[in-house]
Amino acid sequence: MKKTVRAACGVMALIAAFGFVGCKKKEGAGAIKLTIWVSEADRAFASSVVGDFKAKNPDKQYQFVIDIQGENDVSTRVLNDVENAADVFSCVNDQMPKLINGDALARIAGERLNRVKAANSEASMQSATVTVGGEEGVYGMPYTDNTFFLYYNKSLLTETDVASLDGILSKCSSNKQFAYPMKDGWYTTAFYFGKGLGYEVTYNDHLAETSIECDFDNETGVAVTEAMWNYAKDSRVKADADDSKITAGFNDGSIIAAVSGIWNRATIESYLGENFAAAKLPTYTLNKGKTGEEQVQLTSFAGYKLMGVSNYSKHKTDAMDFAEFYTNKENQIKHFEARGFVPTDVDARADEKVQSDVCAKAITEQLKYSKTQINVPSTLWVPMEGLGAAMVTGAQSGSFDLTAQLKACVAAIEKTTA
Repeated sequence: MKKTVRAACGVMALIAAFGFVGCKKKEGAGAIKLTIWVSEADRAFASSVVGDFKAKNPDKQYQFVIDIQGENDVSTRVLNDVENAADVFSCVNDQMPKLINGDALARIAGERLNRVKAANSEASMQSATVTVGGEEGVYGMPYTDNTFFLYYNKSLLTETDVASLDGILSKCSSNKQFAYPMKDGWYTTAFYFGKGLGYEVTYNDHLAETSIECDFDNETGVAVTEAMWNYAKDSRVKADADDSKITAGFNDGSIIAAVSGIWNRATIESYLGENFAAAKLPTYTLNKGKTGEEQVQLTSFAGYKLMGVSNYSKHKTDAMDFAEFYTNKENQIKHFEARGFVPTDVDARADEKVQSDVCAKAITEQLKYSKTQINVPSTLWVPMEGLGAAMVTGAQSGSFDLTAQLKACVAAIEKTTA
């Protein structure tokens, strides 16, 4: 008897199981599938947003796939297979021309565009605006600034000290250094931008660069490069800094101040504890000891992170809805709480939690001394990295041919249509 009952129960269980699976398959067949690409550090936040989005739209059945893709090189992955790329992806704004030229980004329009424009800062909307065929269009929804500023140990440095690079160095030594990523062009351009130097890029109707001019090697640029070289060879400066060396240095005390971005906040704060502090970038000394010596404010790139929607999405309206939801006021505040990302949404930025935050204050102040990261030469990064690397190597060998290295750097950046 017991055997018969067990068998009957087993059959019933199998029927129930198959019935459940069959029901699930039927339910999933009509689901709106959206693939989202975000950075590894944003995976948890994106999962939370997905859950909230589903709850806000109970009348629709969504199936989300979250995949990991860093923002800095998202265009490479998208353009490798543009028709099968993610429906929604996070990117930095200087990737947009390449993505638009590859027909990879959907344009935002209508009432949605009006809402996004009304909510976000003018500078962030400018970063998402690209002129195609003589017509301006918005191709992304901004959600945070992407710039760099100063972290420091406030038990060793005062607010007066961190106003200038020389003030910082007055409290440094060879084993308690100031870190600056001299081998990274995103950071070293700040010296040139501070003196009003830059580049000019022209494009054709397909957003391809037709010419690039750069004045980093004029008389002022030579003086700027000399100032950089003087800092690079100073034993109190860690010129070969990168994220891992900066965070490790704050951990073991070998670094007491460093230039970096918001992505390192949690780690640095965990090491410094109550001595954690942040500020805008310092000034540096130009023409030191010479006629015309002056303090020049380091002027950072101000890029923006955006959520873009694929032009090939099978569910473009739903993808747009999700991108707008991901970047709305409430989620920008949540993103700030989760990762320290300062909102581009004007009302979110006015939130008390944001206004009182030490890094948000530093970023807001630094944005007064910044260059929006649009129309940047594709040729800029490698030559600037080479120039900085030559300084770092020269600091070790004692030899750096400033004139030749700077001339080669600018020659590699510039481009003239044949």
